[in-house]
Amino acid sequence: MEQVLTIASGRTLALRRIVAVVLGAVLVAAAAQVAVPLPGTPVPMTLQPLAVLLVGGLLGARLGALSMILYLAMGIAGLPVFTPTVPLVGIARLLGPTGGYLLAYPVAAFAVGWLSDPGRQPGENRPSWARVALAVLAGLVLIHLGGLAQLVIITGDLSAAARFGTLPFLLGDLGKLAVAVAVLTKLTPSVRARL
Repeated sequence: MEQVLTIASGRTLALRRIVAVVLGAVLVAAAAQVAVPLPGTPVPMTLQPLAVLLVGGLLGARLGALSMILYLAMGIAGLPVFTPTVPLVGIARLLGPTGGYLLAYPVAAFAVGWLSDPGRQPGENRPSWARVALAVLAGLVLIHLGGLAQLVIITGDLSAAARFGTLPFLLGDLGKLAVAVAVLTKLTPSVRARL
């Protein structure tokens, strides 16, 4: 009887993790639909980075990264999960001006999940706001580095790439950082306890 309960609880846990990974990808896809084109740059302002940071922090390093890989796979397959303001579809999106950001999402989600893990410090069951802020900042930096790298390849100019893909987004990123820290500090322990 005990073995049957163990198998059943293992299946339930696996199902919860699968659902969490899928929901994380869907959250980022929904956030991609909130896009504001900015003058002078091919990169729109979206809620995707915030969603990536939340998914990584809530699901943890491994599940957060898997969720972002699923998101990319959905987009590569041609599902309308990427930002609608950029006219490239499928794998072509990864080669366009926003491809570097997209490719950085699994790495950023992993970093946020790993750095914000309350289990990394003995006796800590809730991540401190400072730990979460560092994790979120690291995730944002990784997303920007990915985007900047792709834009440097496209433009051939680091200064132009920074003007197109980093500088216009810094103020918005401060807001994303504040929201992500508030949400993750409060919700991470209860969400991760179920996964």
